[in-house]
Amino acid sequence: MRAQRPSATNDLTGHQIEPVDRWSLVVAAGMLSFVAMLDMNVVNLALTDLASGLHVSAGVAQWAALGYQLPLVALLLPAGRWLDQVGTRPALLLAVSCFAACSVLAALAPWASWLIAARLLQGAFGAVLFVLMPVLAATSVRPELRARAMSVPATLGPLGAVTGPVVGGLLLDHFGWRAVFLVKLPVCLAAVLIVHRHAPRRGGLRLPDRGSLGDAALIGGAVAAVLLGLTLAPTAPAWLLLALPAVPLVLRWLRRPGGRPVAEVLRAARTTGVNASVLALAAGFAACQYLLVQQLRGPRDESATATALTMLAFPLGMVLAGRVGGRLADRWGARPTALTGAVVTTCGLASLIPVGGDWSALDIAVRLAVAGAGMGLNGGPTQALVMTAAPPGKLATAGSAVQLSRSLGFALGPALATAAALAGDRATTGTHAGIALATVAAATAVPLLALHGRRPRA
Repeated sequence: MRAQRPSATNDLTGHQIEPVDRWSLVVAAGMLSFVAMLDMNVVNLALTDLASGLHVSAGVAQWAALGYQLPLVALLLPAGRWLDQVGTRPALLLAVSCFAACSVLAALAPWASWLIAARLLQGAFGAVLFVLMPVLAATSVRPELRARAMSVPATLGPLGAVTGPVVGGLLLDHFGWRAVFLVKLPVCLAAVLIVHRHAPRRGGLRLPDRGSLGDAALIGGAVAAVLLGLTLAPTAPAWLLLALPAVPLVLRWLRRPGGRPVAEVLRAARTTGVNASVLALAAGFAACQYLLVQQLRGPRDESATATALTMLAFPLGMVLAGRVGGRLADRWGARPTALTGAVVTTCGLASLIPVGGDWSALDIAVRLAVAGAGMGLNGGPTQALVMTAAPPGKLATAGSAVQLSRSLGFALGPALATAAALAGDRATTGTHAGIALATVAAATAVPLLALHGRRPRA
């Protein structure tokens, strides 16, 4: 009599499933991660063309980017709660289809209000995608292969963030600003086909509860207050006072039914420090990227193409190290691998602090590749730490906390870098100060990861 294989539990739905590895779904998660992060950066390059094409001011055109980012950040945690209550397959098909439809609406926009409305809707569906991507990767393979699977979206997401300006520049030069919104459609279509064919038909959809809207308003208000204060602070430090309302808003949210489950998940999984390390590394990476682009395009007067090619060293190092990081984590352990990646990233950023006009593009690219390799080693294992520690049935909530940490880091990094750079007397001195701050931010991830799991559970 043939022995039956033991069944596994789907952490999202709680149903028993056969331990079949569906790597096609892991690939789909990576593709969506790339597209979602690409969208956050590719539009920034098109803002001048948007303002000219739609005959609006630069401030109005800026909402083509902010209109996507604000609902995305505000809805990440509410989306995680909702996704813990619905099926992965129907939620993913709905989110990807609507995300793509909003891209078409944005490309067809005849006036600015149409474009901003389309981007607001796209940000809402983008929040669902950001939460679902790690969940899809984590539940598509056996637990012993989870770190390897998590490295795919964790690597391709930042790759999309860094290559966004390159893709945007090519599209703007040859096809105009509307193509920036359409470039994502082939990837979205491919992901829909993969999910439709390979994802298990399990679970349905339900409307989010009314409290989710209040949660989104509180989180969005807190994030907007912090970003606004940091953005305006370089002109006058008193603007930092605008960030103070974020504290009561977050405290109010934590007392609501939407905030308590998130706090309980973080407390039960003991992953608060891991999430903080994700924020720290993302902020350091984003700050350094921003400052180096300004240095190359400003004092060094490099062309857009040369700058883009130099900056591509970071995602190249990340991609090459990403798969290695997943394999090492599955064999060696997720925490030691993630910790090693944080150390390597910190060393790579530290080596860029003395950047000067006598440095060649190769000098910068090699150091960027080292920092990128560290991020590649860290990304998948860090997400595996969070997903493995998540309580049963709370995988989406845990994943949403990671994505919120990463998104906040990407948003806060350039603002912090600008403030530090303006503290210098000269452009080069300011760049040194900004990259030093980015290095310090990344370095804080090292003790946070080193301390994870040291204390015994109560």
